[in-house]
Amino acid sequence: MHSRFFRLAAAVSMIALSGCATLNHQLLGADTQSSSGAGQDGVGQTVFGYAVADEPQAALVGRQILNQGGNAADAAAAEGFAMAVTLPSRAALGGGGACLVRMPNAQGQLQPPVALMFPAGSPADGKGADRPAAVPTLARGLLALQAGYGQLSQSAVIVPAERLAASAQLSPALEADLQVVGNALLADPSAASVFAPNGTLLPAGANLAQPDLAATLETLRTQGVQGFYGGMYAQNFAAAAQEASGGLTAQDLMAAKPRIVTPVFGQAKSFETASLPVSTPAMETLPASASFMALDKNGGAVICVTSLNNLFGTGRIAPGTGVLLAASPHSNPAPDLAAAMAYNDGSFRAGASGTGQSGAAEAAQAGLANALAGHPAAQVPEPGRANVISCPGGVPGGERSCSAEADSRGQGLAIGGR
Repeated sequence: MHSRFFRLAAAVSMIALSGCATLNHQLLGADTQSSSGAGQDGVGQTVFGYAVADEPQAALVGRQILNQGGNAADAAAAEGFAMAVTLPSRAALGGGGACLVRMPNAQGQLQPPVALMFPAGSPADGKGADRPAAVPTLARGLLALQAGYGQLSQSAVIVPAERLAASAQLSPALEADLQVVGNALLADPSAASVFAPNGTLLPAGANLAQPDLAATLETLRTQGVQGFYGGMYAQNFAAAAQEASGGLTAQDLMAAKPRIVTPVFGQAKSFETASLPVSTPAMETLPASASFMALDKNGGAVICVTSLNNLFGTGRIAPGTGVLLAASPHSNPAPDLAAAMAYNDGSFRAGASGTGQSGAAEAAQAGLANALAGHPAAQVPEPGRANVISCPGGVPGGERSCSAEADSRGQGLAIGGR
């Protein structure tokens, strides 16, 4: 076993503790100040690296973190928190996800990939709830990722999202999802106050202000995982979820645990491959999902996929928290959280995320195959969508060969290079 794996395992274990009054601040990076200016505007030197996300503002945050000294784990965590603000229809703090992670150890040697699983969970009871909510796990998963592999402070990867929650531009990606749900979302007063403050759904380009969500992110930034999942905030969040007919309890929040599992390993030509484990049920309509990924100068790569088990989850925000609640797996099918990567000779060669409901798993594999064949921008079969980072020359070593693509049929962004 390797030191980085043990660090991630320790982070997951620490973050999963339900009754711990104090945490190892060095492990969890629980500084309340930004590290080396991370999260600040005004980036200096541009370094090699790529960030890709299904929402452009999140990709820009990931790229910013790379420029400020963060690695792929820092960048991916920051992208995830940003997407919880800018694409809450698919990536809210009330949901969950999974990440495929391949990072170097302390000696700089890239290690075998691991799968970090944190899908939105099932509450212990939830019976009788009008709109049963899932146990929120996104923050636990992202904090475990960053604590296990990141170089920056915890606050550095949350600050950009906190700022976006105060004021962001409503993106075409979110507008498209709002058009799908239509005015049904406005039946919830808390959701209506965010997405239709003047009585009609906000259009792309409008200012999206989420002060309650900004306050929740501030709690995460200053108090760490226990600030959200334990103590007074957890009690208040559970009460708010109950008010939204979600049926969650403080005990549900404390019980939510990320898991480290073995990816599905394979071979493609001369490349080793690894994928998130998925099991698509036959003839079943799966929930919407979203993805983000990052590659750093050392070849560290993280690919994450998120979902609320339904577009906009339960359609209700826990009042006073700004958190859109995911739908309980008891009442909705679990999504395919699909991602794949290829590597050989110690170098990263390609990575792909897959979304598109029942087409997600096929999209990840097809996107990876296209990249290895030299066609990273090729479209995958409908209804799938694939975002791709491709490095035919390998990283480290062949950085000039790299490119990144956000699926041209979506509203995402791929940004990077040097």
